[in-house]
This record gives sequence, C-alpha cells and structure tokens, in this order.
Amino acid sequence: MSSSHNPYRRFGRSLHAEASFRPGLNDAPPLPVVDYAAVGRIAPTLSAAPSTGTLPQATAIVITWADAEWAAMQHVFCAGATPMPYADRTRGSWTGWRKYAQGLPSGAPADWSFWGEYRLVEIAAKPVLLFKSNTHLDFPGQTYLEALIALLIREVAPSLILSIGTAGGAHTTDHVGTVRAVSAGTLYQAGQPQADWPVYSNAWRADDTLLASPDLAKLLFAIPTTPAELATLRTSFNKAFGTGYTLAQLDPNGLNSGDPVPLIVDQTGGAASLLTTAGFVVGTTAGDFATYSAIEEDDAVIGRACAASGIAFGFVRNISDPVQNAALPTTAQGNWGSAVYDAYGLYTSYNGAVAAWAVLAA
Repeated sequence: MSSSHNPYRRFGRSLHAEASFRPGLNDAPPLPVVDYAAVGRIAPTLSAAPSTGTLPQATAIVITWADAEWAAMQHVFCAGATPMPYADRTRGSWTGWRKYAQGLPSGAPADWSFWGEYRLVEIAAKPVLLFKSNTHLDFPGQTYLEALIALLIREVAPSLILSIGTAGGAHTTDHVGTVRAVSAGTLYQAGQPQADWPVYSNAWRADDTLLASPDLAKLLFAIPTTPAELATLRTSFNKAFGTGYTLAQLDPNGLNSGDPVPLIVDQTGGAASLLTTAGFVVGTTAGDFATYSAIEEDDAVIGRACAASGIAFGFVRNISDPVQNAALPTTAQGNWGSAVYDAYGLYTSYNGAVAAWAVLAA
C-alpha cells in the first residue's frame, strides 16, 4: 500500500516524487466525436446559468475533480461534436464555466479561494449541473468538502449527485479503463481495523437502459495502450527515478493494457463499495483492498453528506491506474500507477464520462 499527500498536483491521482516527471503519449489520438445518435439519443444541450452569482437548480449534479477528468466531462457533456486533442488533458479552464466562491467558510486556507466551477446542461429534458470541484478531502479537508456538498444540496436542490473520475484498481482482473459504478463508499481510517471503517450507502440504482446496452460500445474508446507506448513509458519512468524495472515487473499480467471494448460494471443498488482515502493509495496483486470496487479520494465523504440530507448518490469511477505489483517497493508502486494515470487518464475518464451520461440519458 502506498499513501501520501500529493504536493505536486491536487485533486488527481498523481503522486510522483519527481515533480518534473509528467509523462504523455507519442502521437496520441484525440478523443472521438461522441455519436449520441448511435444509441438513439441527442447530445446534451448547453443552458444559460443565472448571472446573479447563485447556482441554478437542477435535477442532478455531476461532480468531478482533476484536469483530465474535467476535460473528459467537457467533451462528453458540452462539446462532443468535434474531437478533443490529447493536449487538452492538462487544460485548466473552459469557456462557459463559472467559478463559484459564495459563502466560503471563515478560517479557510489562504490558497483555497473558491469551491469549484460549474456549467448547466440539459440531458433527456432535465437540467443537470456539471461541477468541477476545487474542494477535496485531501485539501482543504473533509470539513470543507462536506460543506460544499451541503451547499450544493441546499442551492441546487438535486434529486441525485453523481461523482465521476479516475480511481485506482482494486481487482487483479480490472484492466486500465474499466469503469465501475457503485452506490456506497467506505472511508479509510488509518490505524483502525478495516471492519470499523464507516460505510455510507444508499438504495440508488443506475438505470441500465443505455449503460448495459451493447450499443453503448459504439461510443466507447479503446484505451490506446500499445506495447510500444508502454515500453516507452517504462523507459521514461526508469530514467526519471533511477530504476531498472522491466515492463513485466511494472505491468503484472498486462493490467495496463486496455480491453478492446472498455468494461463497464454496474454494481449500484447493492452492497458493493469503493474505498475513499485522504491521499494516493494503491491496491496490489497481493489482494490489498480487493473487497472494494476501486480506490479514490472523495466519494465516501460525499455519501456521508448526501445521506445526512436524504439525497440519492452514486459513484462512476474509471480505473486510471490498475493494481500494482506487490513485490515492488511502495514508492515504485505509487509512482508507476501515477505515470499510467498521467499518460492515459484522459482516455479512461472519457469512457467514465460516457457511462455517467448514459445513466442520465436513459
């Protein structure tokens, strides 16, 4: 297991001890045009939010976190008619999004100045608020994240909150790009028995009309994990960290190679839970955290806040960094997983965003 505060990039799965190591792909393909008509639906419609500085009301809120996740959300929910360049995975702003900073708590950290950014769209004739959060369990902390969710519930009055984005793998069968949807989150408690970690769950179940349809494969994008690209990533990784790992050591059982059709697993409405940690944690081939669907850094806190208000919630997470080789040092596990996230997180997030859209468009 590897766990640490990430001093180099907030709100993402990146951990690298070497701050300058930010790997990308050579000749990376763009995100494709989203062919909504291929599944009998229309594209989301952009809506004008009020200019008063208040958040608009919406039936659902879709919240995400890191820049690559935001780019994928922007593409699928706002601009799917044209391809999106790979370089946009690190873009930090998008036209039409508004920052929200109303009601910030007193005593907040000086380098945290707004809750997040938002945009309103319409999906299946219902208003949906998209929210790119600047408020995270890791920073500025759980109290502020719970306050954000309470504020969103109070002002937007949604019937459902969906958290989407990247996650670490917990299963040795989940290749990079696998998408898992659950309706429960477990909050990691350092130094406490796992059986005592709090679980926040609800009865929300995703509508599988589109999510489980074979036609959805027409919209999904195979993660471009070619042997050559993985070999190049391994070479860059070893150079950056002064190591000499083979690809077989870094990529046990080919878990970093995407499936020809990305796998979407709907576990909502049942006992399946993801694991939320306040820092970068990885599962390994030894079975660490294999009882969970995935590992990420916010969702159980969202579940806690939603449960307190009686609001339905769900988590649609894509595996951006699969389980790691348990024989490697924990630092190497975290840094390799982070490297895979940097290289492929835009693509895995795209399929996760498509899955979330399919739930709302059903």
